[in-house]
Amino acid sequence: MTDLLTNHVPASGTATGQGAAGTAASGPAASGPASGRTTARTTSDRPTTRLPGDRAAHARTGRRTGGFDTARRLRALTGVDEELLARVKYERSKYTALGGVVLGTSVIAAFSMWNFATEALGRVSLVALVPTVIWMLFVLNLDRWLVTPQPNARRRLGPLLTRLLIALLLGTVIAEPLVLRVFQTAVEEHVADERTGAIDRLRSNLVRCNPVPSTTRTVIPPGCQGTYVLSFDGTPGEGAEELAALRADATVLQQRVDRDTAGLEAIDAEVREECRRLIRIAGTNVYQRTSECVRLRAKARDYRTTHRTEENEQRLARMHGRIAEIEGKQTVSRGAFLKARADGIERRLEQERAKQKEIGVLERMRALDELATGNPVLFVGIWLVRLLFVLLDVLPVLVKYLGGESAYDRMLTGASNSAVKIHGEQIRLAERRALADLEIAQDSIEQEVRRHRAESEAAFREHTAAMNIRVRQAVNALEDEIRRSSAV
Repeated sequence: MTDLLTNHVPASGTATGQGAAGTAASGPAASGPASGRTTARTTSDRPTTRLPGDRAAHARTGRRTGGFDTARRLRALTGVDEELLARVKYERSKYTALGGVVLGTSVIAAFSMWNFATEALGRVSLVALVPTVIWMLFVLNLDRWLVTPQPNARRRLGPLLTRLLIALLLGTVIAEPLVLRVFQTAVEEHVADERTGAIDRLRSNLVRCNPVPSTTRTVIPPGCQGTYVLSFDGTPGEGAEELAALRADATVLQQRVDRDTAGLEAIDAEVREECRRLIRIAGTNVYQRTSECVRLRAKARDYRTTHRTEENEQRLARMHGRIAEIEGKQTVSRGAFLKARADGIERRLEQERAKQKEIGVLERMRALDELATGNPVLFVGIWLVRLLFVLLDVLPVLVKYLGGESAYDRMLTGASNSAVKIHGEQIRLAERRALADLEIAQDSIEQEVRRHRAESEAAFREHTAAMNIRVRQAVNALEDEIRRSSAV
């Protein structure tokens, strides 16, 4: 489009020269097709003519471009034609400022992509420069396309709305990483709190779902099926049933031993009370215990024999020893279980922490949305910042299309329409020339055919005349021969 608009004014001069050349060459063109083709080539090869004002503007532009012209470079970002803009010099500042806006938007887009790339990589790296530069060039070229002046732009509402929609969508994409950057501290604190809460909930669930078992039968608490249950090699509940049985038997036996001991102590008390009394034998004058004492002693011996008090006491002692042994093993097993559970919980927590590496973009967006949901003031602030960046990204199109139609736009429309008309006339002229060449070639062919036909007819007549002469000569010779034969 720029190349077409650059040649708008020269094309008019060229078309005028071509018309004059075509008029001057109309006589020779009738002589044959070669003359017409020569005239066309001469017209198209003729140098472009410029008006005096164009030459002066071009000279001034050429002097400025001897070095690095910043204003011209900025205007190049708007897609304007410098030669056409030279006719309305007072609008150069407008398009220079518009080029600065386009450049600023691309720089903002580059900064946005840099933030996005570094957050995606999790660190600052030179690798992030690749998508940053590509995105900057893409946005720069897209904004240049959006603000490039178009002929008859005010007459076409569809392209205008399409460009505004593209600019709005592009601004939304660019603005989001910048909004996340502005609220980075609050977002990271919210994500850190969420991760800490998730770790604490996981730890509590693991402890709740893996209690110290009291029996060999493991009962899974509700809500823990397969999610928070850990596996262990051994549990303290393995000797719990034997310990409970021993304690029950020991309790029963202890009660029996206590009853037997109480009965035996009562008999022993009677024995002691009775055996303290002595009686004197009259014949020997010797003191001895009473028969009741002997009977009570025998009763005590019988009680011990029948109730097996010593055997029960030994059995009870063995039970208490076994209970102490099992309790010691359970204490060791409980400690090992608690240590294994703590290690398993720590491994699960480490796995969960490993998943929580760097904060991703989606996680940041979700955290920002959660922060905005519970805080109306923050919600308004986030949307104000977001709309600000969107407005900055849409600014080139707004500046271009809300500024109204300028003199350059009207000149561009006129030059474009003129170029279209000139091109159409050139096509029609070329068509007429082609048709004329075809007619000339057709006339030449017809003349050649008539000439060949006349030559063929003349040759045929000559051949016929020659044959007639030869026949007459042969007839005359034959007649002479007949006369000579008749005379003889």
